[in-house]
Amino acid sequence: MARFSWLAVFFTVLVWSAWYPKDMFVWFLEVFPALAGFVVLLMTRYAFPLTPLLYTLILLHMIVLMVGGHYTYAEVPLFDQVSEWMGWQRNNYDKLGHFMQGFVPVMVAREIVLRKGVILFPMWRNFFLLCFCLALSAFYELVEWWVALASGTGAEAFLGTQGYVWDTQSDMAFALCGAVLGLLCLSRRHDKQLALL
Repeated sequence: MARFSWLAVFFTVLVWSAWYPKDMFVWFLEVFPALAGFVVLLMTRYAFPLTPLLYTLILLHMIVLMVGGHYTYAEVPLFDQVSEWMGWQRNNYDKLGHFMQGFVPVMVAREIVLRKGVILFPMWRNFFLLCFCLALSAFYELVEWWVALASGTGAEAFLGTQGYVWDTQSDMAFALCGAVLGLLCLSRRHDKQLALL
């Protein structure tokens, strides 16, 4: 994806997301990782440019975050409809977010590890990458807990548990599934793009 197109999509969705969100505090909490990621990409664009695949995946992940921030994860309209069709008891948009929390970071970590030559043996590399994604997911669950304790008011909207007792565990399971699927589906394509760098 060309740089201008990437930026146009990012800022269009960001402005839409910030335009009268359901809850501005929750919006900031949900969108902050996308904003932080944008700053990191900006700072590393020349020193450590990424493959086109990674820039596309990161943008998709940012869009998921910004849509979730606009509505709050528990109230994304499309997933209300999907819940009706599937007979679910809750809006599962947050599960898409946690799936992406594994699917995209595993490829980012893979690119860094491969390019820096950190772990050369493929089986150990994949094991490390999956462990990294699980650690990232667990850390995010801790951040959600800390923010909920500190803020109190926006806790339920930010946590998005919707009364589901296994929400934290299922969030981490979705991140793990995303990481495994990312490695299985994208590694060959990623290798081809890495060879062109």
